[in-house]
Amino acid sequence: MVTRQRAVDVAAARVAAVRDDPGGRLALMRGLYEVPAAVDRGHLPFRQAASAFMGWQLRRGLLNPPDGPAPGSPWWRAMNERLLRDGWEARALAFGHAGTPSSPAVAATLEFIRHPSAQRWYRAHNMSVVSAYLGHENLASRESRVERFFMNVVLVRVLYAHALVAAPRLALGWLAFAGRPLGDPRLGMTGIFLSLSRVLPDRYPLGSDLMPYLTGEHGLGHVLDVGVIQPRAQVLYDWSAGELAIPDLRRLLCGETPCYAWPSGDEQPWQHPPSRAARLALQLLPAGRGQP
Repeated sequence: MVTRQRAVDVAAARVAAVRDDPGGRLALMRGLYEVPAAVDRGHLPFRQAASAFMGWQLRRGLLNPPDGPAPGSPWWRAMNERLLRDGWEARALAFGHAGTPSSPAVAATLEFIRHPSAQRWYRAHNMSVVSAYLGHENLASRESRVERFFMNVVLVRVLYAHALVAAPRLALGWLAFAGRPLGDPRLGMTGIFLSLSRVLPDRYPLGSDLMPYLTGEHGLGHVLDVGVIQPRAQVLYDWSAGELAIPDLRRLLCGETPCYAWPSGDEQPWQHPPSRAARLALQLLPAGRGQP
């Protein structure tokens, strides 16, 4: 049933209602995946990856109200809001509200709602994420050095998770056959890519000393970041910029160093010595210019 209320206004109102309610934000996100049974093509399982990403933000207090006893992060709040707004505008368009997509990210989300698949989920999710990164660099620049470092880690990981599904040879070389099941947002492994809870404490803000966090991540996350993703950074950003149709994404990598709100000459944290397991990954999965 078509209504005269514009989809973009529906989304704005829903997001405004939960802006200072972290639990309300989570409920709003979870509601995106609950669709009428008559049109349900398996949407609900995709909620798992989105919940992992947002749950980590809630646990750290990143989405807390700005005037509360433990204020949240202006940047993380803005980034999360962009994801919610794009998702609810697309949902409103899909289910009877007037209008056309206000951005390519909304159009991609609408395509996912109509024809859900892992590749469409990542494309929609990452278009919103990258658009939010580019749109809020001024807020990012005010965050601590540690926070800005991990903003870059999050971006690298979400781009890589997308490549696992849509460009598995780029992501894993000769192990490409494992890419799609590893990256499927409906399965539990995706939480490893979209959460940093194993290395970052559940608090905000963080200080300026990165070393405790770098030395503390000698598990699967370290192997993933240093042994698998880092050697593929250039081709990953190039591929992602084309796949998402966001050319400006390329400028967030300076040489081989992620540099979102980060000095391009500050390479030391990105050259942390690899663990034994990471060195093994570098040997077993040498980076090439593989195609999807």
